This record gives sequence, structure tokens and C-alpha cells, in this order.
Amino acid sequence: MCTVVIRVPASADEPTRVLAIRDEDPERPWNPLGRWWPEPHDGVVGVRDVRAGGAWLAADPDAGRLAVLLNRADESSRPESELVSRGGIVLDSVAGRSPVGEPPTHGFNLVEVEGPHARVLTWDGVALRTIELAPGTHMVAHDDVDDSATPRIARWLGEFRSAEPSGEGRWWMPWVDVLERSAALDPTDDGAIIRDNRPYGYPTLSLLACVASVSADDVDVHYGELREPGHWGGLELE
Repeated sequence: MCTVVIRVPASADEPTRVLAIRDEDPERPWNPLGRWWPEPHDGVVGVRDVRAGGAWLAADPDAGRLAVLLNRADESSRPESELVSRGGIVLDSVAGRSPVGEPPTHGFNLVEVEGPHARVLTWDGVALRTIELAPGTHMVAHDDVDDSATPRIARWLGEFRSAEPSGEGRWWMPWVDVLERSAALDPTDDGAIIRDNRPYGYPTLSLLACVASVSADDVDVHYGELREPGHWGGLELE
């Protein structure tokens, strides 16, 4: 039940801007943003899932690629024994290998960014679809892109669109300000972005965030953790 906000530029000379908030079980260990993988992924920087070895978010700066994975409900009838972790999809994506056919995983929304272009691949266990993102600001959670039936998107997409990031330096601060305002909601509220999903039957809480500026020949990524899972106490992105 993670959340991604992405601004796709109107001009190929401008970078794509991304804000990604990760919801996960705090008991599932992870490595913070770094270079954790051997060849052929030794140039990749990302947030590594210690248990399965894949990534939640990863980038290849030299290729100008970034990918981030969000879980999505699926209708698959495959037994668990035939399924693999979704984290490997992210590493394949930044290597230029997008999922095809019928991925042997649970459902996902995969945000792929390559320079000024972005798209979302959605897998619900039945069909793999691709949505090319038009210039502008979009929001992705556990269902469709800009889905007004998702309460946090209905509540906050307009605010993110009004708080367009710009310039260099700490360009992400207008979006962080929206995050701070959103945290006035209780973390169990349907419209919350900083979330406690346990009342909904999931052991996940908002843990961390990354921001990224993606151009054709570079990816600049910053990482920060919430002081307390599921609660806003400020966010220092380094």
C-alpha cells in the first residue's frame, strides 16, 4: 500500500521528479539507499529487501533509469510455490528488462522512469497492462493511476499538482509540505498517506521515503526514514 507521486515534464530537457513512500512490515529488514548488489547490478543504487534480496526502489544513474514497486491485489490462481518475490522485477526494470507475459508474482504496480518519460505497468494476476504517463503530476497507490476511488489519491492529488517542485537544491520541499499537511489525518484514515495499515489486515506501516530527479544521463536519489513507523515526525532526506 505504498504511494508514489510523479511529475512527468512537458519538455525532454527537464527531469522527471518522483516522491515514493514505502509501507512495509517494520519487522521485515531492509538496507537503506545504497549499492548492495553484485554484477550485473553493481552500478545500481536502491533500497534492498534483506529477506529476498530484491529492491523496493532502484536506479541506474548511468542509464537514467529508476523503478519503484507498489503491491496490488491480484486474482491469480497460481499456488504460492510457483510465485517469486516481486523485488527482482525492480532490478530487471532498471537494467532495461520490463516484465512481459504473465509474471510469476503477486500483483503489482511498477513505476518505470527513463529520463523524461514514465509509465506504470500493472499486473493483477490476469492481465499485464502498460499506462504511459502524460506530462503532469500523477499519483499511484494500490490500484489504478490517478484513481479517484482511492481515498488518498482523491484527497491529495490536487494538492500535489498545486505544489509543483521546481529548481535545483531541495526541490522536493513543496511535496514534503503536502505530506506534512496530510499527516494531520490519523494514520488509519482511508485518506492518509503516512499510514498504519494494520486495521485493514496488513502488518504494514509507512517507514521511509525517497525522492528522485531523473534525467537522460543521471538519477539523483535522496532517502529518509520516519522516526516512528506510521507517524509523521518530520522527514530528513539525505
